[in-house]
Amino acid sequence: MTVEGRPIGRHWLRAAAIRALIDAILLAAAMALAFWLRFEGAVPTWLIPILWRTILLSLAMKIPVLLAFRAHRIQWHLVGLGDLVATSMASIVGTSMLAALVYVLQGTSPWGGVPRSILGIDMAFSTLALVGIRLSRRVLLHAFSGLRSRGTRALVIGAGEAGATLLRALESDPAYAVVGILDDDPSKWGLRIRGVPVIGPRDQMAHQSRRHRTSSVLIALPLATPAVIRETIELAREAEIPDIKIVPQLSELYTGRISSEELRDVRPEDMLVRQPVRVDEPLIEKHLAGRTVLVTGAAGSIGTELCRQCLRFGAKRVVAVDFNETALFYLESDLRDMFPDREVSVVITNVRDGAKVQSIVSEAAPQIVYHAAAYKHVPLMEAFPAEAVETNVFGTRNVLTAACDAGCDSFVMISTDKAVNPTSVMGATKRIAEIIVRSHSSETVTKCVAVRFGNVLGSRGSVLRTFQEQIKQRRPVTVTDPQMTRYFMVTSEAVQLVLQAGVVGQSGQVLVLDMGEPVKIVDLARDMIRFYGLKPDVDVPIVYTGTRPGEKLCEELLTAEEGTEATAYDKVFVSRLSMERDATALTENLSRLRVAAGCGSRESLIHVLSDLVPSYSPSASPATPCESSDRSE
Repeated sequence: MTVEGRPIGRHWLRAAAIRALIDAILLAAAMALAFWLRFEGAVPTWLIPILWRTILLSLAMKIPVLLAFRAHRIQWHLVGLGDLVATSMASIVGTSMLAALVYVLQGTSPWGGVPRSILGIDMAFSTLALVGIRLSRRVLLHAFSGLRSRGTRALVIGAGEAGATLLRALESDPAYAVVGILDDDPSKWGLRIRGVPVIGPRDQMAHQSRRHRTSSVLIALPLATPAVIRETIELAREAEIPDIKIVPQLSELYTGRISSEELRDVRPEDMLVRQPVRVDEPLIEKHLAGRTVLVTGAAGSIGTELCRQCLRFGAKRVVAVDFNETALFYLESDLRDMFPDREVSVVITNVRDGAKVQSIVSEAAPQIVYHAAAYKHVPLMEAFPAEAVETNVFGTRNVLTAACDAGCDSFVMISTDKAVNPTSVMGATKRIAEIIVRSHSSETVTKCVAVRFGNVLGSRGSVLRTFQEQIKQRRPVTVTDPQMTRYFMVTSEAVQLVLQAGVVGQSGQVLVLDMGEPVKIVDLARDMIRFYGLKPDVDVPIVYTGTRPGEKLCEELLTAEEGTEATAYDKVFVSRLSMERDATALTENLSRLRVAAGCGSRESLIHVLSDLVPSYSPSASPATPCESSDRSE
């Protein structure tokens, strides 16, 4: 048995049956009470049979109406205003139907003598009873929350909508007992939100924590800048509060709801300096809702986030493709837990296998394909260039060809800033992948675009995770060069921009995400050390190791000759690189590249890469600073 496509377990059925039974008892009691009051506590003996028949008729009419309004599915400890309105409407509709039926039957002998006023009294009592029983658990929890310890005493930071929503969720959660709210808005001081007082600004955290004996801080500021989050975390650390939890940014709230379950430990990326992004969520939802999406490289950081965000924005089905069996197993489990009403399929394969990719895409019949599968580690790809070529170049061509042959509406490739003036094999192969996507756009009805951006904070294998492990183990933090910079963005925000770019981009375009200002890696290292309450170069030393093969001191999002054109959306731009230059002798050079990758000659491979990407400089010194290019609009 299923509800809305989801399997129903025995526990769910048992709970629903118990709620329906309680409703039936309340409805019967309401009708009996209506008769009792109407006759001032002395119901005539001759009306007793009619009373019982009316109770049975009431249950026969009202229970199905309650089921139709889904009143049996309401979780009483999480009941909201909409649930109460629906329950009230069900009671009114059910009583109205009962009244109409009693009126029709009034002339028949078994129903003679039922006063009409009884039905009005019954409507009032049944509505109050049904609404009251659903409110009872929350009322009792609220009434007794101040009389007993319900869990860890906590302060909530933020008296806005997110804070109020979190407080509501915590009313039914015994893990925390919220004793106060801190907010910097003086107009809110002294107010009470869901019974909890707003007791002052954030800078009183230490004083209020000692005064109220709290050991937890719950940060409910999903729209705050990283600077505000950083300051809040530092205030909590200064107050020696051991447990610091945070409501994620809105871009991470996949279910769209703020709840106690969404609280998580603070992460280093929460407090790192960056500019949060805003996207046109209705536009993305319109593009994805009800559609089938295929994601390659789905087990990676970007691929995983793509799967989550596509389902968040209403995709009917996600097909996750990767060759990492273990990561796919956990991804499928997580997605099914988060989105139990959506279809999730996982496929283990390598994008290098063109025939298998063709079969998978043909069978899945997706409308949208996001191609995130790639080798990305620069030093490793310098050591194994043929692997980078096979996956990044020919893997991309396989997926692109399959998507176009299947008649997909759009194909979006995830590119990288390392494709600009590349000094590495990885960057050169991603640049060729861009060229392939651009050139293919003129041969198909499928919209083919590439989206280029920099690093994401906290992705697997990122410098952030490396620093984290070094700091936890009190080892020196290794930075390649004091002048090295990179562009960074939070994974969830980068993926949302990718989704938006995929909607607004036109076929054949390379879209460039505005990553903000580049961040010095050494500054990132110092911020990470401070996050753990330590002092850079005192508690944890910073050691410079020198640049590795293929690395540049700073990355670029554009070549000097490209420039961009603005789109209607913030932080999404279009590269103006001419199509003709990228498409020159592409087919011939790709054939040469495949031969070079197969023969194992690094020199031959590098030579063909240079022919395909004239800006590729494998012999350039990685310590050469890159020149910034102005973005014209």
